[in-house]
Amino acid sequence: MEAQEVHRGRLIDHLQLVVQDLPASQKFYTAIFEVLNIPIGGSAGDYFWADELFVSSRDSEAAQGKLTGRHHLAFQARGRDMVDAFHKAALNNGGKDNGAPGERPYHPGYYAAFVLDPDGNNIEAVYHGESKRSAPSVHITW
Repeated sequence: MEAQEVHRGRLIDHLQLVVQDLPASQKFYTAIFEVLNIPIGGSAGDYFWADELFVSSRDSEAAQGKLTGRHHLAFQARGRDMVDAFHKAALNNGGKDNGAPGERPYHPGYYAAFVLDPDGNNIEAVYHGESKRSAPSVHITW
């Protein structure tokens, strides 16, 4: 098999999900981010955030009173065990199974699990197999 290389920059600056029940979503996302080693960035009453994902109630100023539709978000995992832990944490904290952990046909080594969050968004954790990163993350300073 030939080695594959991809370059990814900052295509997306941030995402916002507007949810029906903010406490239920906060419980769900806090649990899955804990196993994925993604810290919750903070909370401000009508929203919370982690990295570049903002989750708010429809009452937040940015939501303008409207819920977002069904989305698919995929989070990177550092191994198959992390994908398995993501799936378990999601199911134990308000998520519904949408694809048990396992290999997928997208490319060799693609190991993922899918769950629906409390608002029906398709949330995935994926491990792409052994690889080497040029940097652990993008570091931005002002």
